[in-house]
Amino acid sequence: MPNSDRCCPLCQSIQTSAFHQDSRTYFRCQVCLLVFVLPHQFLSAQAEKAIYDTHENSAEDLGYRRFLNRLFLPLSQRLLPQSVGLDFGSGPGPTLSVMFEEAGHSMELYDLFYAPDTRVLQRQYDFISASEVVEHLHHPRRELERLWSCLKPNGVFGIMTKRVIDQAAFARWHYKSDLTHVCFFSIETFEWLANHWQAALTISGNDVVLLTKTAAMD
Repeated sequence: MPNSDRCCPLCQSIQTSAFHQDSRTYFRCQVCLLVFVLPHQFLSAQAEKAIYDTHENSAEDLGYRRFLNRLFLPLSQRLLPQSVGLDFGSGPGPTLSVMFEEAGHSMELYDLFYAPDTRVLQRQYDFISASEVVEHLHHPRRELERLWSCLKPNGVFGIMTKRVIDQAAFARWHYKSDLTHVCFFSIETFEWLANHWQAALTISGNDVVLLTKTAAMD
């Protein structure tokens, strides 16, 4: 398979190499260190949604709220009162948006399957949250660039996703067993993104990063 057929879907480098093999083949970009599967191994939209439909997350679930606090707390600490946010990938039971609204902020939702109104992606926001969603992106460069363009100067993009550590850990990682997960980020991947966007990067715990848009950026 020529390198051009497995171009990195994030930085678009052709410098990629095989990283792991199980029921799928995973490649790693040598530039941004994204690990990814090829499009022919993606689930169909129907099969993907069928998996999401089994999720039973809700705003009434206190355990789920505790889980989301890993992103909510560090992101909310960066916000001015009554900020306007977008919860990207809000899922079948939006909860993070409820938590921000309870804290006095206003929220819009976008989800490919459950809140697909793309008009919300044509607005500007003080912050964007993406909890357990970037690993599902079939076109991470396109989707993340679109979100970044929706962020106001000094805005904050909060992302929660489990991170690749090394090849040995990846081989036994349960996270890759979810067939809706098709791209896997590491700290180095987020460092690449921060450099690409000239953003300030904050690492918060094992699975949360905050990217702050500098005032000079468009």
